[in-house]
Amino acid sequence: MGDAGGVAAPAPIKRLEEAVVNRIAAGEVIQRPASALKELLENSLDAGATSIGITIKDGGLKLIQIVDNGHGIRYEDLPLLCERHATSKLQVFEDLEVISTLGFRGEALASITFVAHLSVITMTEGQAHGYKATYKDGQMQAEARPCAAVKGTQITVENLFYNVAARRKAFKNPNEEYGRILDVVSRYAIHKIGISFSCKKHGDSRADVHTVGSSSRTDTIRAVYGPGVARELIAISASDDSPQGSTFQMDGLISSANYSSKRSSMVLFINDRLVECTALRKAIELVYATILPKASKPFIYMSIHLPPEHVDVNVHPTKREVSFLNQESLVDTIQQAVEAKLLESNNSRTFSTQTLLPGASIAIIPREESSPSPSPPVITPQKAPVNKKVRVDSLNPQGRLHAFMHKKRSVTDEPSQMENDLAKTRRTVRQRRNPKESADLTSVQELLAAIDRQTHSGMLEIIKQCIYIGMADDVLALAQCKTRLYVLNVVNLSKELIYQQVLRRFAHFNVMHLSTSAPLMELLMIALDEEERMGRWCESDGPKGQIAQLNVELLMCKAEMLKEYFSIEIDESGNLCTLPVVLDQYTPDMDRLPSFVLNLGNNVDWESEKECFETLAAAMADFYAMHPPFLPNPNENEHSQTYCVSKSKQAATDEGSEEQAGGSDIDMRAEAETAWAHREWSIQHVLFPAMKLFLKPPMHMANDGTAVQLACLENLYKIFERC
Repeated sequence: MGDAGGVAAPAPIKRLEEAVVNRIAAGEVIQRPASALKELLENSLDAGATSIGITIKDGGLKLIQIVDNGHGIRYEDLPLLCERHATSKLQVFEDLEVISTLGFRGEALASITFVAHLSVITMTEGQAHGYKATYKDGQMQAEARPCAAVKGTQITVENLFYNVAARRKAFKNPNEEYGRILDVVSRYAIHKIGISFSCKKHGDSRADVHTVGSSSRTDTIRAVYGPGVARELIAISASDDSPQGSTFQMDGLISSANYSSKRSSMVLFINDRLVECTALRKAIELVYATILPKASKPFIYMSIHLPPEHVDVNVHPTKREVSFLNQESLVDTIQQAVEAKLLESNNSRTFSTQTLLPGASIAIIPREESSPSPSPPVITPQKAPVNKKVRVDSLNPQGRLHAFMHKKRSVTDEPSQMENDLAKTRRTVRQRRNPKESADLTSVQELLAAIDRQTHSGMLEIIKQCIYIGMADDVLALAQCKTRLYVLNVVNLSKELIYQQVLRRFAHFNVMHLSTSAPLMELLMIALDEEERMGRWCESDGPKGQIAQLNVELLMCKAEMLKEYFSIEIDESGNLCTLPVVLDQYTPDMDRLPSFVLNLGNNVDWESEKECFETLAAAMADFYAMHPPFLPNPNENEHSQTYCVSKSKQAATDEGSEEQAGGSDIDMRAEAETAWAHREWSIQHVLFPAMKLFLKPPMHMANDGTAVQLACLENLYKIFERC
């Protein structure tokens, strides 16, 4: 009992000072730079922003700046902005049961001010100027002062954890912290697809994550994670509204059995809130473990919507976790849906193959229709092996095929403006992004939806990444995609591109006016004479004049619709006056105008709306496609040159004039050179840039010879290694 006298008495309990309490609370909410950025990002989303720009320095420890175009902060509210538990989103505790905003407790900005220096520049709608205020320890330092600003809010956080030395020293690798920030931004970017996000390091001109407001989650994933990983995702959905189970609706994208990655990634949003759910994650990974190889991991994106009263969002200081009713039932339902989707997709596996011989008919393996699959946005660059290096400079015209050909000077050569207009043309084509301005006609929307459904992901990647090299012959163009060489059928590609653009620009065309109005009757007679020469018309089909007259009457009856929807104007006298501009900087071959008019009369289904628009777009695609000119190619070979010369001389000799023969030869050769040069220029500077922006190649192009792989650098190295 004597030893008991040496035991210290219990220390008295005292209230902590308010400064200590606030510092402890700040450490719980703001655990690292990424958590601070997440809180600021959620505030911008709550403010209704459609564009959010983020700048980071030293992994967020030196600087976190976020700029949005939301509704801003009222001048009267600035003194309370950073006070603890001051908020406009919550009045009484019961409001938590139906809370729909991402931030609601008024802790984020207050916590940041206790461990960093925070300043705000904001401007609301209708104000002539903005206001700037600085904060420390939850209090505004001085009266907010007027300043120049735009509608929205700019929040700058500097010297994070400047007064918490142990916490600051724990972050030894700024690049690791920057990667965590990019991960947060990337996750919100693929979920909030209607909002533009960008995130970059301070001083860099190029953003590491950049998305534009898009209606397609697939396109956003491709922009965030790159086209190389946007290949093997499949759509999934599940729901339950039974009284015994959980009431929810889930939509998402999961990787198929063909996907392979070294680490699993799960992006989960519950009621639009980025959260984690360990039970759901493990249940889904368990399904994948029975299908994927041991070292492969899945990617999962899911958005789950529950009734607000079933979710408790106030269970974690950073709102990283939520609690909801009937969790086991929800997890089981989603697990069964994932298993069913994977078993369905596992019926077909995709393996890459290689074709080396030019005569091979198929070089692309068609894939099942799927959505892209993401991978981590931050990848440490590694030195590529020599047999995988891409050796091409897209900005150097000397790398093109025609730079190695001997240029023959024509007697009509003049300084061409094509090269001078190259920059202007590229700028114009790139600025002409897909406007998605189609008229609100169900038939047009159905045709556009069919294009999206039938898009071949492998072909799409080749088209978007290919670099034009030169023309292999009249129809096939050489193009390089990474370390592979392809021949592409420009006629097929241009025809499909025109068809899709006609539907996208439906009722929103620019107009080109014909220098001289073309009588429909004369055009149809020319076309029918050509049909007779080709053996496609005989007397039993009826008099050509009568056929032409019936077609003229038909087209004049449809003149109002043609003008309104397709900018094809036919006047009261039966003359064709205007044509639509389907591709900027491109004019179709007017030698094909007669056959186009005949096509409108004979091959368009005028009875049904959807079939009418589909067949009319196909007729326009055939007219606008980049067919070889009718004139022989003077630079193809000696045979074609002799043919061109002999034809012109023969025509002149028949008229008995050798002088005319010489003049005709020069004129025809000059005309042929101009036509072929203009076509190649259009292919390089109009078709290829436009395909990269707009073309969604259909599935059939993967095996109809439109794109054939000629060679692969890796396999060429294997061949030379044997020598």
